[in-house]
Amino acid sequence: MKSILLIDHGSRRDEANYMMACMANLVQHLVGETAAVRFAHMEICEPTIDQGFAACVEAGADEVIAFPYMLSPGRHSTSDIPKMVGRAAARFPGVTHRVVPAFGVHEHLADLILERAGIARARGLPDDSAGCCWDPAHSNGACGDACPAKALVSAQ
Repeated sequence: MKSILLIDHGSRRDEANYMMACMANLVQHLVGETAAVRFAHMEICEPTIDQGFAACVEAGADEVIAFPYMLSPGRHSTSDIPKMVGRAAARFPGVTHRVVPAFGVHEHLADLILERAGIARARGLPDDSAGCCWDPAHSNGACGDACPAKALVSAQ
């Protein structure tokens, strides 16, 4: 069984930490019984990444997909979290794991920004926008792993 481990930074604010339990519960509802969804915090509070990974395995996971619950491909999501997940995974040699990129640039995030701002979309995306790099300089990859163009190239 696959498992999704949502990982945020962790906070001194209880409400921020509890939000991860709510998000994990929402994602679990959406996937039903097809995957186990758990959460962890990188630091400051529990559950730790070690505890979250173990919870995935206890739920029956033979594959853990770690999702850095962060907007950009910064140091935590590209370096710290993969290292911490790797250390946690070492305790479970029969379980595969991977760390997927942070949220990055995505149409649904843009829609959420507009919704929260109370502004309606003025237009849809162009038909050829799948995997489009939205960098004003058209660099096709300036935002690293978060770039939709890079994700499209990686999938090919």
